[in-house]
Amino acid sequence: MRLILLGPPGAGKGTQAQRLIERHGIPQLSTGDMLREAVARQTEIGRRAQAIMDAGQLVPDDVVIGIVADRIEEADARSGFILDGFPRTVPQAEALDDLLSRKGLKIDAVLEFQVDEDALVSRIEKRAAETLAAGKPVRKDDTPEVFRRRLQEFRQLTAAVVPYYRQRGLSHVVDGMAPIDEVTRQIEAILPVAARV
Repeated sequence: MRLILLGPPGAGKGTQAQRLIERHGIPQLSTGDMLREAVARQTEIGRRAQAIMDAGQLVPDDVVIGIVADRIEEADARSGFILDGFPRTVPQAEALDDLLSRKGLKIDAVLEFQVDEDALVSRIEKRAAETLAAGKPVRKDDTPEVFRRRLQEFRQLTAAVVPYYRQRGLSHVVDGMAPIDEVTRQIEAILPVAARV
């Protein structure tokens, strides 16, 4: 089973990805983690990415796709995977489709986490306050200002990917504002159908 989780930051994708890992035994592939691992292992694509990042530039789509291509060849991803944070743009989605097609694979489902953005900002503010109250440092991306900027970036870039997958009949809406267990139930109801398509 090959899944993509789409939704703004704070929508609960990470929590649900962990539950999918436990229930289905497939890895979560985060582009940030894959990039760091490729750089650390000094793979060919990792060295290329390192040079680009050292120059202070964004890693281009072809390098990101190369990293994804290498990662899905690893043994733990052969029976499926969860992509979180990728694809971020339509060109990345098209490149992913092309990559998978060449390998005789396809995406089974795209889980689209729909949320109330104002409620998400309140959720982040509450999490930051609880973290401070516990005497722990607040993550820099858990401030309302940074979070609002990340939401805007999501709308500008990633939101364009949603129609791409809707047109292909792969997108399934999940209520990201529901309680965690309810979101899990929604996802599990979608997956058997998606896996048979």
